[in-house]
Amino acid sequence: MPELRVVSYNIHSLKDDPGALRAVVRDLAPDVLVVQEAPRRFRWRTRCARLAHDFGMIYAVGGLPALGNLILTTMRVRVHDTWSLRYPLTPGRHMRGAAFARCSVDRVPFVVVGSHLATDPTERPAQATLLKKAMADVDVPLALAADLNENSGGAAWRTLADGLVDVGAKAGCADRSTFSCAAPSGRIDAIFVDPRIGVRGYEVVDTPQVHLASDHFPVRADLRLPA
Repeated sequence: MPELRVVSYNIHSLKDDPGALRAVVRDLAPDVLVVQEAPRRFRWRTRCARLAHDFGMIYAVGGLPALGNLILTTMRVRVHDTWSLRYPLTPGRHMRGAAFARCSVDRVPFVVVGSHLATDPTERPAQATLLKKAMADVDVPLALAADLNENSGGAAWRTLADGLVDVGAKAGCADRSTFSCAAPSGRIDAIFVDPRIGVRGYEVVDTPQVHLASDHFPVRADLRLPA
């Protein structure tokens, strides 16, 4: 039963200390890093590649095609296929989407999904429904890492959590805020997994460097894939 470390991290559009961000991610040592607010506009390919290099990882999917969602992996993870999903644009709002990567570790398949839902509560439920439908087509164990922009009582959160395991809640950390570093106010960043995936550990990481790297705390989950 291979073990897998997944980290979900909103990097605040690289507006903060790049050295601290690099150190935080390297210390977390993820096998799979799911990034929100990654480069999505001018020179996004070069900037995503540079980000992967800084973290000691490899680009899998994301950037502009996934509208700021990015999935990076280590050499330990084999990426077999990738695709992106775009949610309908609400005029005057940011266009948002999701990134998918079909991977394997030690020949055990899984799919990792990353997304960042709208700040507008009227947009999020429809986005969550579209994402849930897309995930329903996945035929292997799945892990979703997302910035939902709402707490667990929200409609979008409930839609996405249905049938999956909320890793933070399972680990007894349902009251642990992930945003913001300056004034923690709620758990809006989450990792959900297929019930077939075991949970070995979970942490909302808080260090001095984390406060310099982004306005979100990174979320780390240590998982065990089903053999």
